[in-house]
Amino acid sequence: MDATGIGLWGVPLAILGGAIRVSTPFIFVSLGEAITERSGRINLGLEGTLVFGAMSAYAVAVETSSPWLGLIAAAFAGLCFGLFHGWICKFPKVNDIAIGIALMLFGSGLAFFFGKPFIQPSAPDLPAIPFGAWSDIPQVQAALDVNVLFLIGAALAVFLWWAFRNTRAGLILRVVGDSSDAARAMGLNPTTVRLAATGIGGALAGIGGAYLSLYYPGSWTEGISSGQGLMAVALVIFARWNPLGCFAAALLFGGAGALGPALQSVGVTQGYYLFYAAPYILTLVIMIATSSPSRSLAGAPGELSITK
Repeated sequence: MDATGIGLWGVPLAILGGAIRVSTPFIFVSLGEAITERSGRINLGLEGTLVFGAMSAYAVAVETSSPWLGLIAAAFAGLCFGLFHGWICKFPKVNDIAIGIALMLFGSGLAFFFGKPFIQPSAPDLPAIPFGAWSDIPQVQAALDVNVLFLIGAALAVFLWWAFRNTRAGLILRVVGDSSDAARAMGLNPTTVRLAATGIGGALAGIGGAYLSLYYPGSWTEGISSGQGLMAVALVIFARWNPLGCFAAALLFGGAGALGPALQSVGVTQGYYLFYAAPYILTLVIMIATSSPSRSLAGAPGELSITK
């Protein structure tokens, strides 16, 4: 391919590669939130979980020189945050939205406090698979350099889509999310199910945080998340609590987030920074489009706070 062809395909290739890289944390956080919300609980604290997971993963990877141990640490930290959120929300008259906001601030503050010594040290990265190794074109190689967590997230989305419909655990989760009374009539304990779902959701958010600090952007800073945990909640609503929809929406958000860097990479020097706001504008548009005082959200679990 000559220079003209490379230039012509430069922006689409940059957006493709950027969409894959940027979407990965969205995938894990949104799938975790989909599990949590399917049980009838919303967790706005995932932003704090994401940031604390990023810090935990980076710190453990620095100390052990193993990104995989960092990933496990992030998942465990996210699990603890999720279980803590679920435990508090089991008490009567506790608002899960308010608790989520409080834990978002708590998790972020805790990460900033414990993460200060790890801003300068360098941690090993999570591995990527060079699917573009067959090509001699650097843009193709960069676009098809796919991190293993993206592939795991794609497989997890398919598995959850199947599990929600075809497994006993999926049926229990949907029943609890739609009606606590019906769940109790079936001999189920809604509190226990929601506690488990919130914990799993937190663990997946922690993994999303590990991706941020151990691959892209691949460092620990206090502004590493840029609100991705909160945007993932809008993403789940947009996807109508469908794991496959969450995966597709994450790619859409990732592509929107890649617009600015893609334009900059091909030499656009003016106005490209406006496209850095694309994910936030998309979030706002989705929230407005899905909000209506006169109709309920299609596919929303009946016990979810935002539907009441």
